[in-house]
Amino acid sequence: MYQRLLPVAGLLALLTACNSGPTETTGPAGAEEAAAADTTRYDPNASTDSARMGKTTGVMVGNASLTPDKTIAQNVAAAPDLSQLLQAAKQTDLASNLGGEGPYTVFAPTNAAFNKLPFGAMAGLLKPESKENLTGLVKYHVIQSRLLAMDLRDGQELTTMNGQKIKIGVQGGKITVNGASVSTPDVVSSNGVIHLIDKVLLPPQE
Repeated sequence: MYQRLLPVAGLLALLTACNSGPTETTGPAGAEEAAAADTTRYDPNASTDSARMGKTTGVMVGNASLTPDKTIAQNVAAAPDLSQLLQAAKQTDLASNLGGEGPYTVFAPTNAAFNKLPFGAMAGLLKPESKENLTGLVKYHVIQSRLLAMDLRDGQELTTMNGQKIKIGVQGGKITVNGASVSTPDVVSSNGVIHLIDKVLLPPQE
């Protein structure tokens, strides 16, 4: 079981101690966050489901159009801003799940979110011996149901695919997940929905 493994938060702390240095960066994180800054508010009384609204052009994430005719896995693969999440999903074999029937809700950290992790953290998690810890981390971002922004409520707790819970916050039209801000909500896919977030969610230590 995942709970018997070294908790991800503890693994990150260990990696931090072993890799003291500047924060690892692989891209212009500030530019990604600035581009998403105006998308954090939503109207809870309006339908934001792009499939029902007929928005076949989908949602722009960076320079990629993520469309409702594609699966979550296909949309993540199409977005350069989600390349680190894609790499993690492939490493854990969860990419095939997210290309399946679903439905799923994925709180998807952007590359800028992954770049906020301690230096060397992702490199450590991507090692073969860390696969089960990485699997638990990725599953902590996935809900096995389809939840649009309008379905989320302040104080709501959701059980993730790894069995642990995350907590939703909704204040002033802004959505948070365990304190991470939803930067782009409602990227509707054929088998669920993606909400982009600005931090990687770390499962609690047990």
